[in-house]
Amino acid sequence: MTLHRLVIDAAKTHGDRTAVVAADCELTYRELDSGADQLARRLRALGVVRGDRVVIWADKSAAMITAMQAVLRLGAAYVPADGSAPEHRVAVLARDCAARVVLTTEERTGSLGPLLNGAVTIAELAAEQDGTDEPTDAQIDEPTDPDDLAYILYTSGSTGMPKGVCISHRNALAFIDWAVEELSPGPEDRFSNHAPLNFDLSVLDLYAAFSAGASVHLVAAELAYAPEQLVEFLHSQEITVWYSVPSALTLMMREGGLLERRPPAGLRAVLFAGEPFPIASVRALAAWTRARLLNLYGPTETNVCTFHEVRPWDLDRDRPVPIGAACSSDRVWAQRPDGGVCGPGEEGELVADGPTVMLGYWGCTPHRGPYPTGDVVRVLDTGLFDYVGRHDHMVKVRGHRIELGDVEAALTAHPSVAEAVAVVVGSGIEVRLVAFVVLERGRDVGVLELRRHCAQRLPRYMVADEFRTAAELPRTRNGKADRAALAAGLQ
Repeated sequence: MTLHRLVIDAAKTHGDRTAVVAADCELTYRELDSGADQLARRLRALGVVRGDRVVIWADKSAAMITAMQAVLRLGAAYVPADGSAPEHRVAVLARDCAARVVLTTEERTGSLGPLLNGAVTIAELAAEQDGTDEPTDAQIDEPTDPDDLAYILYTSGSTGMPKGVCISHRNALAFIDWAVEELSPGPEDRFSNHAPLNFDLSVLDLYAAFSAGASVHLVAAELAYAPEQLVEFLHSQEITVWYSVPSALTLMMREGGLLERRPPAGLRAVLFAGEPFPIASVRALAAWTRARLLNLYGPTETNVCTFHEVRPWDLDRDRPVPIGAACSSDRVWAQRPDGGVCGPGEEGELVADGPTVMLGYWGCTPHRGPYPTGDVVRVLDTGLFDYVGRHDHMVKVRGHRIELGDVEAALTAHPSVAEAVAVVVGSGIEVRLVAFVVLERGRDVGVLELRRHCAQRLPRYMVADEFRTAAELPRTRNGKADRAALAAGLQ
């Protein structure tokens, strides 16, 4: 089985049922299937073949979902780029993965074209004539192996260069198969899609829905953190399975009036992942709905490798609920610095091994064997894992994984900046990304200029919330910038 077969099979069984609901339009499974075939034929005429990569840079839409399916049908891999990402970053991704084609929208081609020598094909390609001799109703389904690359998700890189996480069909389906078994979705289910399509949370929304012939309802990017609109979306779309980062749910409760209205009648599961969920918010959510509450965990490199369903006794804790135990047919354990396996009460780095673990990073040696997540966990007496924190400077801001070095590399690319350090303070919806900069002698630069500079190089979620200039940075004994001291001064 491969990812695109989910839609092909669903079109045969659930052809007239709604597959995708978006701001731009709605698609039935039959329409999604047909549209993907048409676009696949045109991509093939452009030279896209099995093993190629196709970057898709657009706002979340039904057309983008169709494009992703079209790429998969050719045995190629799609590379989603955040619609808010600057053209410079999209060009970096396209060059890095040697994309055969960049699919985007008409308004974006002018700025991106010069960066890629004009090698850009717009999403409106779907409206052009086929230009092929193939029957227009021919099913496109190139031979694809489960271990073939399905998509690349670019995450923040420690050197200032984003890293492309390569996920195979087998990797993704191991997670999806688990989710379908756990949630038992049916054609009547209505999945929300809150996460951006370049964020790994979106994989469950799309493919679990397609597996069951259910519908997936796309939350537009501009609504992602608009609390009142999100609450209205939950009700108007009659969502039955909600999945998002905890900060979105916290915002909906705090400022969107979520708890002031009865839950949608069909809501039966609320899933959250990407960052710790404050226990007070979990208690409030549990008191509001009888829906199942599931905490999912896993870095992009492993998909979801552990989960925990919230139980009544979890609400008596004074810290976030556990990240649970292994799922998706993976094995997970906590490893001590000496290489031993942690027992109850001990802390160590969480290591995952199994079918969901990535193929590797694009352009690097293929990954083999267990994957050390870099996350520190504590082993509970029950055998479950509690999340403690990160080993390194990888952070989560409103559910997005950010490598602080990536932010700092963008800042130090400014000619007036000599040094830069980024820190995160606060938690949940109150989290702030703060950048400290030391300017070159005799230089002066304002906050607006720094923000503009970063916005040209980083996705919106990686642009600092605050910029502060400093004459010098505090140092640790080994001469490194003292991040803890900087963060402490902001409390």
